[in-house]
Amino acid sequence: MMLKPSMSQLAIHGESYYSVVVGIAKRARAIAEKQEIEKEKLKKISDEKPVALAVNEFFERKFTIIEDPSVKPTRSVGA
Repeated sequence: MMLKPSMSQLAIHGESYYSVVVGIAKRARAIAEKQEIEKEKLKKISDEKPVALAVNEFFERKFTIIEDPSVKPTRSVGA
């Protein structure tokens, strides 16, 4: 199953694809943990999967990814 929006639509603020994937995975884990707690309290939880919720939240810029500039790869021109 392919999630929408696409990666090229998600990484429009200069983030690396790797950082976007890791950031969304971390947020999805937090959503899943929250759903487990709510499930224990007998609250209604969303039918959407945690990853889909995280992708939509990132697309709507409800959270951002901050990359460490010291580990961001540099791109060489030419060579």
